[in-house]
Amino acid sequence: MTEPSGATAPQPDAPETEPGAPEPSQAAADGGADADADADAVQDAGTGEVTEAEDKDEAEAEAEADADSVEAETAEGAADAEGAEGADGTQLSEAQAELAAQRELRARIEQRKAERAAPVEAGTKLTGTAADLLAAVRAVESGAKPVSVPRVEVPAPSRPAPAAAPATTVRPAPAPAPPVTEETTASVREVLVRGGAPETLAPQVAAVLGEGAARALAADPWQLLAVPGTRPEQADGFARALLGPQCGPADPRRVVALAAWLLEQAALKGHTALEIGAVRDGLARLSVPEPDQAVELAVSEAAVLVFQEEDEDVEGAAEEWDDEESDDEGGDADQRPGPGASAAPEEPAAPVLIGLERYALAEESLADGLARLVRTVEPAEWEGPELARAAGAHGLVLHTGGETARSEPAALATAARARGLRVALAAHTGRDGALPLPALLSGTAGPGRDAEGTLALDLLVLLDAPQLDVETAASLVEALPDGARLVLSGDPHVLGAAGPGRVFADLLAARLVPQIASRVPDPGPVGELVSGIGVGELNQVAAPGKEVVIVPVRDAGEAVHRTVQLAADSIPRALGVPVEQTQVITVGHGGSAGTRALNTALKQRLNPGPGRFGGFDPGDRVAHSPAPGRTVTGTVVSADAEGLHLDCAGEKVVVPKERVESTLRHGWALTAHQAAGSRWPAAVVVLPGDAAGGLTRAWVYTAFSRAERHLSVVHGVEQALPRAVAEGRDPERTTRLRPLLEALLHEPEEPAEAP
Repeated sequence: MTEPSGATAPQPDAPETEPGAPEPSQAAADGGADADADADAVQDAGTGEVTEAEDKDEAEAEAEADADSVEAETAEGAADAEGAEGADGTQLSEAQAELAAQRELRARIEQRKAERAAPVEAGTKLTGTAADLLAAVRAVESGAKPVSVPRVEVPAPSRPAPAAAPATTVRPAPAPAPPVTEETTASVREVLVRGGAPETLAPQVAAVLGEGAARALAADPWQLLAVPGTRPEQADGFARALLGPQCGPADPRRVVALAAWLLEQAALKGHTALEIGAVRDGLARLSVPEPDQAVELAVSEAAVLVFQEEDEDVEGAAEEWDDEESDDEGGDADQRPGPGASAAPEEPAAPVLIGLERYALAEESLADGLARLVRTVEPAEWEGPELARAAGAHGLVLHTGGETARSEPAALATAARARGLRVALAAHTGRDGALPLPALLSGTAGPGRDAEGTLALDLLVLLDAPQLDVETAASLVEALPDGARLVLSGDPHVLGAAGPGRVFADLLAARLVPQIASRVPDPGPVGELVSGIGVGELNQVAAPGKEVVIVPVRDAGEAVHRTVQLAADSIPRALGVPVEQTQVITVGHGGSAGTRALNTALKQRLNPGPGRFGGFDPGDRVAHSPAPGRTVTGTVVSADAEGLHLDCAGEKVVVPKERVESTLRHGWALTAHQAAGSRWPAAVVVLPGDAAGGLTRAWVYTAFSRAERHLSVVHGVEQALPRAVAEGRDPERTTRLRPLLEALLHEPEEPAEAP
C-alpha cells in the first residue's frame, strides 16, 4: 500500500529510548579482537476537570445555582442590613432591613443572569470557571495584573470525613471499554485504506476511538494522532488524502488535535502540563498559523485546560495596595505618591500552564488526598527510631536513603504490626518481602478493600517512591481511608517515574511534611562508587574482589561482543554468579548496542531457537510490561492457544497472543528505566560511544546501583561519563502538584504581637 505524499506509516512501537535519552546512532559495526574481559585490577571509574454538569437543561442548571446561594446570600444581606441607618440617621426596622436585603438579593440574581446571558469574552463555548481560566490567559498575555484563577474542583466523595479534613477530589474510575466489534474494525479499515494509511492500524484506532471510530475518523482525520506512535506529518498526509484541498494548516480540527498531541508527547517525557509559551512554540513548529489564537481555540473546545495557581500572599498584598490607593484618592494631592514614588511591589506571577484533563484531575485528586491524610490522622507517640516517632505523629512521612536504607521502613512495618495495626509494605516491584504495588491496588494481594472501597489499612509503607507517577499515586491515596498513615520511602538520586509526574520529588521540594534521611550507607566498593555518583563525583574505588570492573571498548560492535562474553562466561566463571542472576543494562532500545541488538546476541549465545511463539522460545528471558512504566522480568515456560506462559519470580503469568507484541520483549538486556526498582547480584552496564548524549547523573546512578555484588562497565564513552556525573542533570518536569499542596497545607504565619 502506498503512503500519502509526505507521510510514512505510523509505527505503534514503544519509544525507542528512555524518556529524555536521545536515540543512539546506527553507525558502529560488529567486530573487535578478543581479550580477556576479567580485568586484573580495578581501573579508574572516572576513565475541575473543567467539568460541566452532565447536560441538564441550561435554564434549570442556572436556577439550581441561584437557589443554592439564596440562603447564604439572604443571611449575608440581612446581616448587612441589620443595624443599617436610613438617610435621615434613624435606625431601620427589622421589616425594612429584611426588605432591603431581599431587594439586594434580587439585584444580585438579576445581575448574575445578565452576565450569563451576555457573550463570554473568553470564548463562546465557555461559561463559569472555564471562561475565567481563559480570561486569565488573555490577561497575562496582555501584561495586565495577574488574575486570580480558580482551581478546578471535582465533587467530594460520599465517604464522610471529619470537619477538619479538606474535600477530596475523586477521579471517577475508568469504565472498562466495551469490546470493539468486527464491524467497527472493518469500517475503520476502509477509512484507513481510503486515506492511504496502513490498514493494520485498524484494531488500534477502533480501540482508541470506540464504536463510532470510522465515522469520527472520516469527519476528523487528525484523530489518528490519538493512536500512539502516529506523527503529525502522517496525520496531515492522511487528512489530505481524505479531505483534499479543503484542509490546511489552519484547519480547526488540526489545531485542536495538535495541541492535545503536544501535551501527550510532553507526558511521555514526564510533564503533567506545559507552560503556555511552550505550547505556542510547539504549534508554531508544526506550521500552525497564529499560535496564540490556536491555544485559545483548543481551550474553548475543551481539548486542553488552562491553569494559573493562585499565590495568596501576592494577591493579598496587591489588594492591600489597591485599598491604600483608593483611600488616597480622596486625600490631598500633596499626600499622593509622586512620579518618582515606588509602585506596588511586583512579584513574578505564577506561569500559565496548559494541560490535559486526565493529568489535571490526577494531580488535584492526589493533592487533596494527601492533605486529607495529613489532617485526619490522630497523632500518637510511638517509641523507636526517628522514622517510627515521625510516623506515629503524622499522617504523611517521607524517608530517603539508598538500597541499604530500605531496611528502615521495613522495620517500621514490622513494629507497627506488633502494635496491632493493619499494615502493608509495598514496592514498585515485589522484592524484599514487599507486595507489588499494582497487586495491592487491584486486590490480588494484600488486605483487600472494606465496605467503603478503601484499603483495610492503618499504615502503608511504600518503597521505591520515586517510581510513582501521578496517576498511580492518585489511585493509591484515594484508596486509603481517613486517619491512615502513609510513609513514602525511596532514593531521591534515581531516575524518576516512567510516567508523567514527579510525585516524590515534588513532596520533598515542598517541605510540608516530615522528612527522615537515613544515615546508613550502602556497603562495599559498589556502594562507595554509587554514593560518590550521587553527589556528582566519579571516584576510583578499591575492589580487591573484582567487585567493580571497567572494560574499555572502541566501538559499539566490540561493546556487544564484550557484553556477551561477560554475561555468558566471565562473570559466572570468575565470580560464581549464574547467568540468570546477571542483568545487562544499556541506554535505549535502538542503536547498534541497544537492548534489541544486545538481546539478539545474548539469545543466540544463551538460548538459540527459531522464536516459534511470536519470536520467543521456552527458556527465553523476557521483560513483561503489563502497564506503561512497569516492567517485570521472567522466563518463557510454554505457549498454547491461551497465550505465552511466563514464570516471573515464581508468579505464573499468561500473556494473551494479541498482547505479546506490544507488552513483551527479550529481557537479558534492559534500559535503566526498566531496571529501576529491581536489583541483581551482578550487572553489566553498557556505554557505547553513541550513547554519550543519553547519559545523566541520575541515569548513571540508577544503572550502577542495580548491582548488589558485582558491577562491570563496558566503557566506550571516554570523558562523557565523568562529565555526565558531574554536570548531567535530568530535564526538569513541569507539574502542578507542589503549588497545589502548598495551597492546601501551607500554614500562614501568625502576626507578631505588638510590644
